[in-house]
Amino acid sequence: MSHHPLVSIVDDDESARRAMANLARSLGWRVQVFDSAEALLLSGAFDDVQCVISDVQMPGMTGVDMQDRLIERGVKLPIIFVSAFATDTLRQRAYANGALCFLTKPVDGAVVARLLDSIGHAA
Repeated sequence: MSHHPLVSIVDDDESARRAMANLARSLGWRVQVFDSAEALLLSGAFDDVQCVISDVQMPGMTGVDMQDRLIERGVKLPIIFVSAFATDTLRQRAYANGALCFLTKPVDGAVVARLLDSIGHAA
């Protein structure tokens, strides 16, 4: 395993996915990207992952539903959710399931940097 932490980024919006990946790489993280929650779940690539950054509202499965599926599989990872249209119900559900943070789009890169830094030092 590399000494650089690994983050999985899940977002159906290619430009948002690319921007978040570039930010994480600039902070020294290895990155794997997925264009849907289903793609992440199908990958089964969770062993080295220290964090997931996921959009909430995506076609098909939502990010919060993905979190439920991960928990059902016994995969407990810190998840940073990002959303432009988050409801209080979704926020409460995500936090009840252990979400690390729930950010509103557009995301402040400095906030993401602080969160990833805290996770990376704990890994």
